[in-house]
Amino acid sequence: MHVLDRRKALAIAPLLRLAFRPLFLAGCALALVAIPLWLAALNGSLGNWQPAGGWLAWHRHELVFGFGLAIIAGFLLTAVQTWTGQPGLSGKPLAALALLWLAGRVAWLANAPWPLLALLELGFPLLVAVLMGRTLWQVRHKRNYPVVMVLLLLTAVDGLSVYGLVHGHDGWQRQGVLGGIWLVGAMMGLIGGRVIPFFTQRGLGRTAAVMPWPWLDGLLLAGSALVALLYATGPALTSNTGIGVLFAALACGHGLRLWRWYDHRLWRVPLLWSLHLAYAWLVLACLGMALWHFGVALNPSLAVHCLTIGAMAGLILAMIARVSLGHTGRALQPPAGMTLAFILLNLAGVSRVLLVLWLPLGGLWLAGVCWVLAFALYVWRYAPMLLRARVDGHPG
Repeated sequence: MHVLDRRKALAIAPLLRLAFRPLFLAGCALALVAIPLWLAALNGSLGNWQPAGGWLAWHRHELVFGFGLAIIAGFLLTAVQTWTGQPGLSGKPLAALALLWLAGRVAWLANAPWPLLALLELGFPLLVAVLMGRTLWQVRHKRNYPVVMVLLLLTAVDGLSVYGLVHGHDGWQRQGVLGGIWLVGAMMGLIGGRVIPFFTQRGLGRTAAVMPWPWLDGLLLAGSALVALLYATGPALTSNTGIGVLFAALACGHGLRLWRWYDHRLWRVPLLWSLHLAYAWLVLACLGMALWHFGVALNPSLAVHCLTIGAMAGLILAMIARVSLGHTGRALQPPAGMTLAFILLNLAGVSRVLLVLWLPLGGLWLAGVCWVLAFALYVWRYAPMLLRARVDGHPG
């Protein structure tokens, strides 16, 4: 790095030097607030206060397009610097992007006028897609063009969700969110399919990498995008054998990947087994949806929560725990409490998917407590790292 460029970079407040810093912190702060608010709303403790569309619409929307998208954006806008060699977003532009995300959260919660809500809500994912696309296009980094495609699709289904909200059509709002959930699943397959085997190889000191199968990668991405489209347009909302076959194929494909990556030594490394367990929840979510579409008496909400809690939140927590260490110049050894955080989040998934079958309220509340404790541990241990300069003196 040029000396002058280095000085400029070091003059930026540490929180705004790379996108993972403010967006990881903001996303986890929302995770800490969103579940207690939802449980309080279910308990009738919030009186007449209602966000736009009501608490159910807010809950399902914010955990995907608020929490999930913040972490995805933070990861991608940081990783793109490594992928392309181009400078990552930092300083005032990064602050403006983070404030746009925050404004969208406040607007939805405060029941803002719908034109303002739509502008703020859709502006964030669209801007992230534009920033990613521009950086990738500058160096013709074609391998990651699908990332931009998924971001644009996420913007579209978020638009459907907002459209349903504006027109008082809960079905459209729900379809948009379900489409978004499975697009996040597509992003998990796309990014996780690259980083999980790489992190496993590095973490275990393997000399040989598990080589990807491009045909499988392509089929999983296309299949996940198709599932999202089927939810957004409606056909996947009712049981259908053909869609069940699609979900079964996705379960087999993701399961095959997981089997190829497996090494029994990973259970000694929390930063690895947490990634593999999260990906296993994705397999379970696809299997659950396949069974429901084949006519098994199974509540599809349980499969959805396999995806949102076990897979999405599980992979998020595992990834941000590792990425935050690496990009702040620290050794890849999670701080005290993070192994417990990984266990708690998986326990949240088990409670919300299985325990609720026997203890509906108990399972729900235990899942909420475990979720909050898991992300509270991350914020407690990692906020000081995100707010301070790298320990190795690098300006990132």
